[in-house]
Amino acid sequence: MHPELAADLGRLPDVLEETRQRALAFLAGLDERPVVPHPEPPAGAGLAEEGGGARAALAEFAERWEPRLSASAGPRYFGFVTGGATPAALAGDWLTSAYDQNSNSSLDPAGQQLERETVGWLRELFGLSAAHHGTFVSGATMSNTVGLAVAREWLGERLGVDVTEDGAGALGRVRVLSGSAHSSVAKALSVLGLGRTALRAVPVLPGREAVDVAALERALAEADGPCVVVANAGTVNTVDFDDLRAIAALRERYGFWLHVDAAFGAFAALSPEHAELVAGLDLADSVCVDLHKWLNVPYDSAVQFTRRPDLQARVFRNAAAYLGPLGEHPDLVHLTPENSHRLRALAAWFTLRAYGRSGQREIVERCVAGARALGAEVARIEGLELLAPVRLNVVCFTLTTDPTPERLAALAAGSADEAFLTPTHYAGRPALRAAFSNWRTTEADVRRTARALARSVRNGTARASGSGAGSTAD
Repeated sequence: MHPELAADLGRLPDVLEETRQRALAFLAGLDERPVVPHPEPPAGAGLAEEGGGARAALAEFAERWEPRLSASAGPRYFGFVTGGATPAALAGDWLTSAYDQNSNSSLDPAGQQLERETVGWLRELFGLSAAHHGTFVSGATMSNTVGLAVAREWLGERLGVDVTEDGAGALGRVRVLSGSAHSSVAKALSVLGLGRTALRAVPVLPGREAVDVAALERALAEADGPCVVVANAGTVNTVDFDDLRAIAALRERYGFWLHVDAAFGAFAALSPEHAELVAGLDLADSVCVDLHKWLNVPYDSAVQFTRRPDLQARVFRNAAAYLGPLGEHPDLVHLTPENSHRLRALAAWFTLRAYGRSGQREIVERCVAGARALGAEVARIEGLELLAPVRLNVVCFTLTTDPTPERLAALAAGSADEAFLTPTHYAGRPALRAAFSNWRTTEADVRRTARALARSVRNGTARASGSGAGSTAD
């Protein structure tokens, strides 16, 4: 054994203790460290012939890289839709690395048995019936990709062609209809060989991101073959929800596969006030839910549900002597693009077991309350305006005057020490959005964020006035 490996093995308790202390110090400092630091990248370093062992690596990481990492695990990282890691999820994730299981095969079954138990808990959490079978994947993009891959196989079944053997070209022209599809849907269609142009935008309701069901029916009536409909349960900009029951009712008259992108909107099911938003989710043929968002487990973790695991296994089956058979309950290796994956279900198992349904509901309801409070603060800040009602956990807003991408980027940068916001476009206007999904976020974080935004608006207005550039009001 290499001497540095042998030495690290001998002092493994000390190495892990030092790592634990460093992790605890980082987490303890989340409230005070800049949410998004902006230092220059460190000078490049070549790979040494002799590494010096784990403690040397820890020391160099602490000096060169740790100061440059964001506080994305903390309570005011509102960019994208990013959760943190609950204490139980963090414990589960550390154990995932320690146990280092490949949970795909019944030849070594405990990992996939634990995953299936966790999937069952999640199915109950989101109000799905036992008709839905689930599998862990790396994130919402992969969940959408797997769901649409099953949809592609269903199209072949309807058209009498074998897509898995002959390729997507056997289908001919494919139509995928959606009102406000997430960008990952187009990416998935590209990966699956269906093409980005297969995605057809259907008109949405006035002032909304929810699809106009009447317009969707017209598009289905005009189609000359089976289609895929991607419904949205929580759009990115305004967390708008399609009418899932009305869309599902259209299947009685038109043949289509219903995929629901509920990456974070599925968690509305936990709140009695908002559960109606996802009524009808169980009617979907496939469902995407991202777990490293509102479940607050570490990246990378999502789940994909479908009513047709037989088609899923037909797409992803992998024949090799060392792999388990397909059988009635296929091994996980036959259900996703991955031949191997870490036991990512363990972090979700831990947080679900530790906090139960009530704990997850409290996180959701606190995040919703925080978003509403920030929305109210934004509406009171001179120079800012809300672009949409705060329906769940996202606040979408812009500058009242001259809301250029550059000015909004400056506004976000001016707040970056206190809060991280990401840019978007809504209703043709450049905007910013703040997504609440971290288990740590409190009312105090809302107040700090509002103060930072107000200060950034004032500073931006002063700079624009002084330079003679910027808003048309100047």
